[in-house]
Amino acid sequence: MAHIVIMGAGIGGMPAAYEMRDMLDKQHKITVVSAVDYFQFVPSNPWVAVGWRTRDEVVLQVAPLLEKKGIAFIPKAVTKIDAEASKLELAGGDTLAYDYLVITTGPKLSFDEIPGAGPHNGFTDSVCSVDHAQTFWGKYQEFLKNPGPIVVGAMPLASCFGPAYEFAFILDADLRKRKLRNKVPITFVTSEPYIGHLGLGGVGDSKSMMESEMRGHDMKWITNAKTTKVEEGKIFVTQLDDLGQVFKEHEVPFKLAMMLPAFKGVDAVAAVPNLCNPRGFVLIDEYQRSKAYKNIFSAGVCVAIPPVEVTPVPTGAPKTGYMIETMISAIVHNIQDELNGRTPCTKATWNAICLADMGDTGAAFVALPQIPPRNVNWFKKGKWVHLAKIAFEKYFMRKLKTGNSEPIYEKYVLKAMGIVRLTKH
Repeated sequence: MAHIVIMGAGIGGMPAAYEMRDMLDKQHKITVVSAVDYFQFVPSNPWVAVGWRTRDEVVLQVAPLLEKKGIAFIPKAVTKIDAEASKLELAGGDTLAYDYLVITTGPKLSFDEIPGAGPHNGFTDSVCSVDHAQTFWGKYQEFLKNPGPIVVGAMPLASCFGPAYEFAFILDADLRKRKLRNKVPITFVTSEPYIGHLGLGGVGDSKSMMESEMRGHDMKWITNAKTTKVEEGKIFVTQLDDLGQVFKEHEVPFKLAMMLPAFKGVDAVAAVPNLCNPRGFVLIDEYQRSKAYKNIFSAGVCVAIPPVEVTPVPTGAPKTGYMIETMISAIVHNIQDELNGRTPCTKATWNAICLADMGDTGAAFVALPQIPPRNVNWFKKGKWVHLAKIAFEKYFMRKLKTGNSEPIYEKYVLKAMGIVRLTKH
């Protein structure tokens, strides 16, 4: 009997546990370990931040869901990974031995890299967690009584830009509904070299289309933006040119600011010798397996993926939901192969596919593969994307509630976007 331990109960960890339980023989034990006792549907956090969703609508208690599937759950943080001994140390002093470890922790939000940033000890907010989104919603309700300028964007070394664009347009839509948009200047401040770069070197017509949308919604922007510090009501930005030289210094005023931070690996993972790169992301081979420890696998935002290209202000490459789903499936099949005495051979499909809500419309992009040159390089917008994202939220939450292990992106998102048809011609 083997014991498979999954670190993290998020968009990667929960599907990994479900698929692992359905694929592996029942004699093998599966345990999920998480620092919190709930799952949060992170893509819905921008809606939570403006009151379009409540916490209860995007959060599920993990223990009952896993118990129904015969999966053990430990709601404790991992304080140390002893990779040589195949053992975890947990908060409170407990230990947990494993035969295989699957790391799906997501990132550490590195607000401390920019003085004055972050929702706890700083002056900026975030939609990276449901708690952060709720904090913004509380501030937003007071803001609406006396509105002013808003800054939205992404810090240097951020690697997930879609939520920043989503949030800017969702704010715009919400303020227009409230007849307050004329009182709220919105400035988009991003480390990307141009609007629509997305950490991917652009996708299709993303640059021209996103610039057009931002002009049409009366948003200003600063690209190649190296945020240096934040003070109350003011964000300091050094704008670089394409050669990485200083082009202009900005002091951008705000009453509210939502700035996505740089990501790093969580402390317990980053501390394992030879497991990670200098930023704490897990170094993996083509089978999602650690290059240093053959019984450790990893998927999601916590894995190391090189940037698509060098940019004047450092940007990371995003890991979209479809990519994470295929990483998880590859891990499950590869662990199954090892348990059955076969050589692992399954590789993830590292394609970038994303649905981005824009309040009352939306944008969808497909980069197959993520790193250029691509077989498919596609970017479209329309109200159908907004509706598709709402539907996908419902599908994903239903998947977790019912214990369904099917690949939901393949079944729902790709069909909604017409990619099945697109890739055949």
